[in-house]
Amino acid sequence: MAPLRTTVIGSYPFPGWLEHAAADLDAFGPDDVAELQEDAVIAAVHDQVAAGLDAISDGEQTRLDFNLGFYGHLEGIERGEPARRFGPPAHDQRAKHRIVGELAAPRGLGTVEEFERLRRVAPPGPTLKVAVPGPYTLAGRLDADRWETAEALLPIVQAELTALADAGCEEIAIDEPSMSCYAHREDPGRLVDLFNRTVAPVAGRARLSTHLCFGNYKGRAVAPRQYAPLFPAFLEAAVDEIHLEMASRELAEAELVGTIAETKDVAVGVVDVKSYYVETPDDVAARVRRFAQLAPPERLAFSTDCGLSQTARWAARQKLANLVAGVRIVRSEL
Repeated sequence: MAPLRTTVIGSYPFPGWLEHAAADLDAFGPDDVAELQEDAVIAAVHDQVAAGLDAISDGEQTRLDFNLGFYGHLEGIERGEPARRFGPPAHDQRAKHRIVGELAAPRGLGTVEEFERLRRVAPPGPTLKVAVPGPYTLAGRLDADRWETAEALLPIVQAELTALADAGCEEIAIDEPSMSCYAHREDPGRLVDLFNRTVAPVAGRARLSTHLCFGNYKGRAVAPRQYAPLFPAFLEAAVDEIHLEMASRELAEAELVGTIAETKDVAVGVVDVKSYYVETPDDVAARVRRFAQLAPPERLAFSTDCGLSQTARWAARQKLANLVAGVRIVRSEL
């Protein structure tokens, strides 16, 4: 990995016209929808490339949230309705779904199509990255025993990861934010075992990473914001890179970066997606210097704390540009 690489988590804000169109998709034909999707991906890729990122995604422009849209690919569930629709945003404004049969995804989860579209529209240069929610996180909106559901989803996620690797995707993120959200009440060793069994078929076939954060629904966390319950167990996770949310927590537990970097690469969130303060390049550079004191540059990557889907596009665009500019300042010093 290039020293002090700049990367993304995955999601990016929808253009306003896409949100407007999505409210009335029945008015569009299938070719119109495909055009909408590709145009939105082109816009997300443009902003990331203009910022100068080393690794980019498709902005997850064809998904409902980073994971909710995957339920539309699953058989064996009965779609539910949100328990609450009004008032301050919280997770009970998202639906829970009942399991009514064997869980299956005979046509996959759609990420291969996302990757192929991204490869078609992206310019040469940046690494192309695709994120897939892991089975524990994906089980979160299914109204059944979470562990049993995660085990049922594991072969579905495995098959998707294998299909991505077969398609030539060189960097795959298996995002498990729910693991860090609930590690304070779950056995971290059991979480690692589930994770490692999920990625086993693609280990060594693609660069693997995982994103561990504390939730960002409508810009709000959902759990105690401490990584301590996950470690040292997660040092055994079968990934090349672990991503940590640091900026929104004022760089709390920074020393963990040095511990992880003894055996893995670390992607450090140094830009807060929950705040509309736009970090300056100097702000970013100061944070990068802090972590460069804790780990070798070739072990470090830098990113936003989470995906940017909950951040207005004007702010997301400037935050990415300043992220890259700040990292370049420190690269020149090194």
